[in-house]
Amino acid sequence: MRSALGAFLLGFAGVASMPSIVLAEAIPVELKQTETGWQLSRGGDPYFIRGAGGDASMSDLVAAGANSIRTWDADGIDDRLDEAHRLGLSVTVGIWLGHERHGFDYQDAAQVRKQFERAREMVLRYKDHPAVLLWGVGNEMEGFEAGDDPAIWRAVNDIAAMIKELDPHHPTMTVTAEIGGARISSVHERCPDIDIHGINSYGGGPSLVERYRKGGGSKPIVLTEFGPPGAWEVPKNAWGVPPEPTSTEKAAFYRQTYETSIAGAPGLALGGYAFTWGSKMEATATWFGMFLPDGSRLGAVDVMTELWSGRPPADLAPTVEPLTVAGEPEAAPGDELEVRAVVADPEGGALRAQWALRPESSEYVTGGDFRAMMPDIEGAVLDGGPEGAKIRLPQEPGPYRLFLYAYDEGGNAATANVPLLVKGERRTPLPFHVYRDGFEGMPWVPSGWSGATDELTLDGQNQDGPYEGEASIKMRFTGEVGWVSVAWQHPANNWGDQDGGFDLTGATALDFRARGAYGGERIDFGVGLIGDDKPHPDSGKKMVKGTVLEREWQRYSVPLRGLEMSSIKTGFVVTLVARRGSAVTVYLDDIRFVR
Repeated sequence: MRSALGAFLLGFAGVASMPSIVLAEAIPVELKQTETGWQLSRGGDPYFIRGAGGDASMSDLVAAGANSIRTWDADGIDDRLDEAHRLGLSVTVGIWLGHERHGFDYQDAAQVRKQFERAREMVLRYKDHPAVLLWGVGNEMEGFEAGDDPAIWRAVNDIAAMIKELDPHHPTMTVTAEIGGARISSVHERCPDIDIHGINSYGGGPSLVERYRKGGGSKPIVLTEFGPPGAWEVPKNAWGVPPEPTSTEKAAFYRQTYETSIAGAPGLALGGYAFTWGSKMEATATWFGMFLPDGSRLGAVDVMTELWSGRPPADLAPTVEPLTVAGEPEAAPGDELEVRAVVADPEGGALRAQWALRPESSEYVTGGDFRAMMPDIEGAVLDGGPEGAKIRLPQEPGPYRLFLYAYDEGGNAATANVPLLVKGERRTPLPFHVYRDGFEGMPWVPSGWSGATDELTLDGQNQDGPYEGEASIKMRFTGEVGWVSVAWQHPANNWGDQDGGFDLTGATALDFRARGAYGGERIDFGVGLIGDDKPHPDSGKKMVKGTVLEREWQRYSVPLRGLEMSSIKTGFVVTLVARRGSAVTVYLDDIRFVR
């Protein structure tokens, strides 16, 4: 789930110097098949993975009874490896592999070779570090469809085979998004040098082992991500929004998955990594985090502490029941609503509550790419406490979500939320920005990379003479031949296989400012990219080709009159064309739809 757009594209930046802890010998890790099944050992002793993935405190993780962490990439993990070793934690070291949805092309031999060499450098860099447990070759690089592309699995196995030649002390693992399609057969049949099948499983966690065995799986498994059902797995309400489980319900689901598919599958499951040991905005601000951004611990931490250590924490997180709306959750603009809550502290202590009304993100997809927090709507909460809240709905029609954060006195918390709908025709206000002063918080994400993407850098915080505001976009293409393209997508990485986009009816043009570093740079640009061959196309498409930039800021425009603008998933696309002998550097700013 965790995405690293650009992790591959960062190249070799993190592999230039040696780690601070350098030992001649690694702690050997062995995987053996015994009479009772698969057994992992480390340093000669049986080893069962009790771990988590995320960026919260590793000291707290140790205190909770865990013994391992997982990374998704090895770029710049020196300090993390060193700290893990000091704390007695092992590390499954991820080697990020390119995703086709991020523009990586497994049919491009040059890209695949560069990826292979990057992996080789990382293995050589870290193989003797005493914290290393396993090599995680890729994360969900097979995509979210059939997962049967032979080129992807060939690249995975080539890297795994290379690892075995360089490092005999650490088993290899690859990580898939669940086990549907041809994932089991691909890992087993096309990847003989992969020792372990790592699986990211959420709603299907409790039934995973049964399904894996039924699907013919025989390699040992690690649940590389597990947690509550994802937003893409929960039945949606009447206006297409998934209700989120409370933190108490999520904690129970962590327990169920661990007891059935991790601890409950000896000889097959080698352990697991809870997701996420930290906080994360994905679908909502609270769906997957085991902590809040301020460090408050949620009920999932209590459950995992008990499962890892054999005893629960002395001070437990509050419990919370689903919120209930007095009346209907669909109301008119400006209406006042009362929402009831039932929150309790297991130790009987005092509780305080914080309420927030936010726009619905409307992104309930797999992939886990970074998304900015949705803003609080000022003045919406009229009154609120642990027993409930009174709110005034915004004037703008559309879906919203009301959040409750309940805190005890010991640094623990509980969360719950309820979807609400403001009735009326939704219209996107114009002007509507694609970019202004940064990528965070913008409606579209520059996630659709294609062409020679390994030669592209994209900086959304360039402060070298923006047209207006504090920052502009800097695109630098170092390829001597060919082209590279970036598409701004909603939701992120949407190539037409998922719904999304915005109704921009009434927009007559997309305006933006652009300049070249030297003048003479050629670009193509436009709106819309997804054709009718996809389930969710852009309602309209318009390209402007062969524009030659000047050295100073100039205004450019895509005329949209007469174009169907009711569902625009690709808000902007720009293509840079190589110029032999020099890099192509282009600056963009103030990209917006206007009436």
